[in-house]
Amino acid sequence: MKNTSSSPSITSPNTLLQFTPFQSAIDASFWQALVDKKLDIIQLSEKAQALHAYYTSGTSSASTILPPQLCIPGQALEHCVTRPSFSSPSTGSLVNTNTFEQFQSMDKNKLFQEAANEASEAAGDPSQLSRFLMLTFADLKKYKFYYWFAFPAMIPTTPWSVLSNQPIDQVYTTKQISSLAKSYHELNQPSFFTVHQDDSTLRIAPLTATLPTATSPSDLITLGFADPSSASTPGWPLRNLLAWAHHHFKARSFRIVCYRESPSQLDAVDSILLHAELPLDATFLQQDGVNGKLADTSVDLNLKLMRWRVMPSLDLDRIKKTKCLLLGAGTLGCYVARSLLGWGVRHITFVDNGRVSFSNPVRQPLYCFDDCLNGGAPKAETAAKHLLDILPTMTAKGYDLSIPMPGHPITTQTTKSGPDDLQQLTDLIQSHDVIFLLTDSRESRWLPTLLGANMDKWVINAALGFDTYLVMRHGPTGNPLGCYFCNDIVAPTDSLTDRTLDQQCTVTRPGLSAIAAALAVELMVSLLQHKDGIHAQADTATVTSGGSMLGLVPHQIRGFLAQFNNMMIVGQGKNDV
Repeated sequence: MKNTSSSPSITSPNTLLQFTPFQSAIDASFWQALVDKKLDIIQLSEKAQALHAYYTSGTSSASTILPPQLCIPGQALEHCVTRPSFSSPSTGSLVNTNTFEQFQSMDKNKLFQEAANEASEAAGDPSQLSRFLMLTFADLKKYKFYYWFAFPAMIPTTPWSVLSNQPIDQVYTTKQISSLAKSYHELNQPSFFTVHQDDSTLRIAPLTATLPTATSPSDLITLGFADPSSASTPGWPLRNLLAWAHHHFKARSFRIVCYRESPSQLDAVDSILLHAELPLDATFLQQDGVNGKLADTSVDLNLKLMRWRVMPSLDLDRIKKTKCLLLGAGTLGCYVARSLLGWGVRHITFVDNGRVSFSNPVRQPLYCFDDCLNGGAPKAETAAKHLLDILPTMTAKGYDLSIPMPGHPITTQTTKSGPDDLQQLTDLIQSHDVIFLLTDSRESRWLPTLLGANMDKWVINAALGFDTYLVMRHGPTGNPLGCYFCNDIVAPTDSLTDRTLDQQCTVTRPGLSAIAAALAVELMVSLLQHKDGIHAQADTATVTSGGSMLGLVPHQIRGFLAQFNNMMIVGQGKNDV
């Protein structure tokens, strides 16, 4: 009679499925084998070496519950490894670095991604589902060894749920359990398998045999695996088995035999039977999603290197969390967005009511030829889409929105859409930290300037002439620095109607927009690093506050490309604007 007091506890329905992770168990003779191979064969090579390990079935009746162990034998680097009985193979990769510094600075995310790719390509060989990675450094002088293990897993966006968790003898008869153990040994103790019921017996089949199908919700597919865990939760190999089965069997609910065997009894009475289900809204992380996360950590590499020696106090988190609203998705908008990405900004919103024309892609780097077809794609939405193509993990949005402008006639269309456009523009300015004025007319900057001043927002302005440009920051409330319109005598008028083609288009030297856009972004970043922020004193060539680690923080930068010259000037504000 089985001692029920040592049986795994029954899990309450609809709890999250948890897994017991591996612990590494390295035989001491392995290190000597690594030394020999390093000296004679590997030498300076850092190419990944095949590694052969194994794990054994757990037993739920053990008086002391031990964690699952991945065993690295002394012959792990050889092609043929003799495994003990009741064990399952696990193939991995060994990367041995030449210096301790390389071991510490190795791009573990990249190594882990490569191992995960190999595990996800296990369609033809399910034994690869239990792959692992081992990174080492062998100090041959002091005979010290440093190592790091990784066990890649394919994880769904929403975790698996446990509908039931029971000892196997509470579900199947003694005869069925005996037939299961017999079939398991006849099939040479496979690591992963399916379980089939024939009358009063159970039999197992390889995963790569004829794939079973569930013809009805009650006709569950029963999976099985050699479970290295001794606890009530299954071992780590089940993670990738469920992902594999979900992909190949096109099912979201499985019954799983966690096969545990006591070498002294040669039976399967210690096994447990799970019923796991994947929520309907769950999907497994695709390769693009994994690569996106890898890109998200990699794009900040150069920025973080700045803090090593050049600028240890550089506050990258503040830059990263800044929400930027770009009014205008033309030449300036595209270049500003790319520069913001370079500085690590992760939240960018475009506003523009134009469409991509055939003249745009050569000057506006967020568009391509296909965007010009069929009348042209909406600029704001398309720019946001292409930003996500560059960095999928960022937040990028585009709004096809007309900004109300002074001096322009009120039409039937503007009467209908004007109030909604104004409200949406107000909401967007309110929800962002820094507003960039990058539109192609002076009057389209009037309303955003007023809204920014009213809400005390950071406003950065960039404007172009043929070979001149202006980049400036608007002064906040209580600050003497002026805005773009503070020196105007009258309000802006319609500058677009009744104009020739060269007056309607932004006719500038091609390199001018990239220069002005870069200066606008650098001005924002310098302000973010200044102790006084937007209230920073305006620096000039002769007067400096020294408050920003990045250098001067001017009020206005006026550039003259014909002379390759910049001027930093200060414009006083007016209270009546």
